[in-house]
Amino acid sequence: QVQLKESGGGLVQAGGSLRLSCKATGRAFTSYTVGWIRRAPGKEYEVVTRVPWSGGVTYANSVKGRFTTTRNNAENTVFLQMNNLKPEDTAVYFCTADRSERPRTWDIWGQGTQVTVSS
Repeated sequence: QVQLKESGGGLVQAGGSLRLSCKATGRAFTSYTVGWIRRAPGKEYEVVTRVPWSGGVTYANSVKGRFTTTRNNAENTVFLQMNNLKPEDTAVYFCTADRSERPRTWDIWGQGTQVTVSS
């Protein structure tokens, strides 16, 4: 079983940048789709980005052009570079993984990391 641990959250002013990291342990996650999911106060979970094990990346429309995710299978790590942050990006960000190529639900979750963007 894969375990996930996020790091890199914090407080930043609008227009700033943050880089989140997610380290997978337990077993190699090359056969897992990985994703970043966020939950803002009072809102539903939003899939920010998804990186299928088969390749390619998808982004939510709300972050396209501002967020970039990269995956390093050799180091069992996935990153989320967030630029031009907006107050509406404030949320708890979870790293997730699933064996499905395009999961509708996610089996494995990290503990989450808080991102707060001040205006």
